[in-house]
Amino acid sequence: MFDFTSVQMQAWVASFIWPFFRITAFLVASPLLGHTAIPHKVKLALGVFLTVLIAPLLPPIPSIPVFSMAGLGLIIEQMLIGIAIGLCMRMVFSVVQAAGEFIGMQMGLGFATSYSPDIGSSSVIISKFLYQITLLMFLAFSGHLVVMELLLDTFRILPIGGVPLNPGAWKLMALYAGTIFSTGLLLALPLIAALLLMNLAMGILNRSAPQLTVFAIGFPLTLTVGLVLMMVMMTSFGPFLERLFFSGFEFIKVMLAALGEKRV
Repeated sequence: MFDFTSVQMQAWVASFIWPFFRITAFLVASPLLGHTAIPHKVKLALGVFLTVLIAPLLPPIPSIPVFSMAGLGLIIEQMLIGIAIGLCMRMVFSVVQAAGEFIGMQMGLGFATSYSPDIGSSSVIISKFLYQITLLMFLAFSGHLVVMELLLDTFRILPIGGVPLNPGAWKLMALYAGTIFSTGLLLALPLIAALLLMNLAMGILNRSAPQLTVFAIGFPLTLTVGLVLMMVMMTSFGPFLERLFFSGFEFIKVMLAALGEKRV
């Protein structure tokens, strides 16, 4: 028979429970694996599977009782690390969503909205279209594998129970959120500028020839030109997403290094 003590049992539980909370928090917060279309049972099963795989490879786990205040604090710390990585990737995808909102409003499709369960609110249909393409491109670039590698690498950069998290890293992540507007506007800027010039020309035409029904042809013309310009934009959409994903991965590395910095 196999005999084991309560100390050994506690060590086995601790070696599983700490990484489980970090991995599961990432799966819930990430834009791809955390999508509402994926059942919670699947996310939970994937978290258990990944934890069982990497638990033997982790550094020594601190001997902290699981059911204690110190254990609760360690659980919250692991969840914060996983959520931070997931939020960084969600910011990357929000860049494309913001660009879709800008383009849709300029094309006159601000009324064409639908409910997005992944963000919990309504979004312009152009934004959802670009978001779905971004998800497919993320899989094509093997971005999900890169993110999982970064997640597993956090156990080396931020070992469980190692150093306290540096609060300055959260400010760094908040500043990175500004790329949602700046980079999204940069992506949509060619279409916005072209459609703005076209609306300006139609306004001048309406003033010079009031008998022309510019308002009757304005919306279909704007919509047609916008769709044509989006087709042209798709030729460079892939390289743009590749650079966007790469910058997101680099920022995750910077943020993890900042979280592990010792406070003076």
